[in-house]
Amino acid sequence: MPGMIGKKIGMTSLFDENGKNLPCTVIEVGPCVVTQIKTTETDGYEAVQIAYGDKTEKNVPNALVGHFKKAGSTPKGSVVEFASYNEDLKLGDELLVSLFEEGEFVNVAGTSKGKGFQGVVKRHNFGGVGQATHGQHNRLRAPGSIGAGSDPSRVFKGMKMAGKMGNARTLIENLRVLKVDEDKNLLVVKGSIPGANNSIVLISK
Repeated sequence: MPGMIGKKIGMTSLFDENGKNLPCTVIEVGPCVVTQIKTTETDGYEAVQIAYGDKTEKNVPNALVGHFKKAGSTPKGSVVEFASYNEDLKLGDELLVSLFEEGEFVNVAGTSKGKGFQGVVKRHNFGGVGQATHGQHNRLRAPGSIGAGSDPSRVFKGMKMAGKMGNARTLIENLRVLKVDEDKNLLVVKGSIPGANNSIVLISK
């Protein structure tokens, strides 16, 4: 199985065998249920669909309720497809955090925290313009010049400027798995991952 759906619990720290304090993130991974197996004959491509997070039946459309019942599952809140998968999987199979092993590396994708409209110093780490004193007026956090006037007499596409920051799909690669707690369905990875606490993330090998 190439990956699973999880929920970001929060950050903490662990000590490694050398006594070094490592910042890490705790993720609740699964249990996920296989809700559909797509094949080239029926769907035109091969993929496995898995679901995570229980929801009450009254908050789920009837079509989805039937879809989950066909897999022998209760209604779920998050549904994701993975292109490559183990052919031994069957409809209704339950996937657990035991798929991951301590010491291996994983990628984690999620939606980053939305920061709203931000200036160039916060959004792009600009240093600001000019000095803070000696007649400085109001240009301390300004972007400076964004292009020449005569030639090319326009602003190039992709110029780093102020704008909306965050609230975008973000992928963090090669995070080392520090701990796997099968009893509580918890995965502890080194470093930080995108999103707020309790947000949905995808963990892939």
